[in-house]
Amino acid sequence: MTFPILSLLVFFPILGGILLLGIGKENVKGVKIMALVISLVEFVISLPLWFSFDKTTHHMQFVERHSWISIFNIEYYLGIDGISVLFVLLSALVTILCVLVSWNSIEIKVKEFFVSLLLLEGAMIGVFCALDFFLFYIFWEAMLIPMFLLIGIWGGPNRIYATTKFFLYTLVGSLLMLVGIITLYMQGGNTFDILALAEQHYPVKLQLVLFWAFFAAFAVKVPMWPLHTWLPDAHTEAPAAGSVVLAAILIKMGAYGFLRFSMPILPDATSAMMIPMLVLSLIGIVYGGFICLAQSDLKRLIAYSSVSHMGFVTLGIFALNTQSVEGGILQMINHGVVTGALFLGIGMVYERTHTRKISDYGGLATNMPIFASFFLLFTLASVGLPGTNGFIGELLILLGSFLTRPWVALIAASGLIIGAWYMLWLYQRIFFNPVNARWNGIRELGIREIVTFLPMVVLIFWIGLYPNSMLDYMHVSVAHLLEQVTGNPAGVASGVQFGMDSAVNVVPHGPQVGHQ
Repeated sequence: MTFPILSLLVFFPILGGILLLGIGKENVKGVKIMALVISLVEFVISLPLWFSFDKTTHHMQFVERHSWISIFNIEYYLGIDGISVLFVLLSALVTILCVLVSWNSIEIKVKEFFVSLLLLEGAMIGVFCALDFFLFYIFWEAMLIPMFLLIGIWGGPNRIYATTKFFLYTLVGSLLMLVGIITLYMQGGNTFDILALAEQHYPVKLQLVLFWAFFAAFAVKVPMWPLHTWLPDAHTEAPAAGSVVLAAILIKMGAYGFLRFSMPILPDATSAMMIPMLVLSLIGIVYGGFICLAQSDLKRLIAYSSVSHMGFVTLGIFALNTQSVEGGILQMINHGVVTGALFLGIGMVYERTHTRKISDYGGLATNMPIFASFFLLFTLASVGLPGTNGFIGELLILLGSFLTRPWVALIAASGLIIGAWYMLWLYQRIFFNPVNARWNGIRELGIREIVTFLPMVVLIFWIGLYPNSMLDYMHVSVAHLLEQVTGNPAGVASGVQFGMDSAVNVVPHGPQVGHQ
């Protein structure tokens, strides 16, 4: 029997959060230290996934499978492949940073805050590991509760409106997904086994209905235009840790849902809906960018930038070839790192200034040169500067989408120009406009805050300079996924491998593919 490392990763932070409840609320320092230790141990436990992962197979690894509710064929079924392994690791790392950034900024109900954060971590990792649809749905819904509390209790002045909107949007989408899950259960042989359901073939009309049922849940989570309006409010009102988790992990779960469920289980519908999904992605890219230019609130600007960046992710996924899908997955990691780092920085400066209004800033580079240097790096990574992680992800997505539909890549490329426009303009206004006398003597970053930034800095250059360290984990799993959808391991651009000089553009299969 293999060691149940995935179960340990799911339930260790949950048990740790329960243990935190036993610490007296007056012992604030003890609560913080214990929360940090739990998150650090969780990350250490996750490291064998990186070092022991077999990159040569698409099969699920570290599998744990036990009968749970036998009357409905529900199983406790966990496993990871080359698509999910990186998100488990990222979730464990981001939680550490969220604990650190919240060290001084959370002043009320400190114990309850860190309990909620640890419970959220367990549920997030459960989503990426679950291979039983019923179990997946439990983790998917369980995330709502601690996130609802993080925004609703420790958020800004309009937190109740923001958290209610977040809850309703995601709940409605999830209920439609539940209808789709039950339908699959009835049509797929009375099983919730995700891998077994992907081996079935369903009528095209049924696939199309189910595709839009899943779309309701996944597109809200991404969030795709026009289902994105909850995100700016949630980001704006959330505490720094809430914004970081939301940007780095939670919104990735929508794109992960498309990869794990929509594509392999509903291949015909995925092929048929490729163009509509590409169009919605393009709208998100361009619309999100222009909306950023109109923002006066620092957090809302970065929040709307996520709509644009995640548009690139869904564009890569639904361009349906090796380069684009791998680029989309890599860009999910990149966005989690860079936008997570930007929200960390915003949380640190808000802790000092208590304002998010961009016009209130100016000249921070004079008084906070270390912070200005970090923020410049994150800004350049966000706009895709070569050598940073953002560049390689966007390059793969544009290359793959060009091989599928050249006009798609050309429109998407305009989003890069808009992104550079609003991010560099934001940096100028905050750090290089005339110095605002209010910030004379503002405190520079401390050791704890610098340490919080360092893992993100390492990842920005690591992925930017050596992307194969991440891409190698995906190759076989992505090839298998594309073969399920298109019948071709390379997807709709057959025979193309990144780095080759020639490419053959193959017209996507019609709605009769995906069941070979």
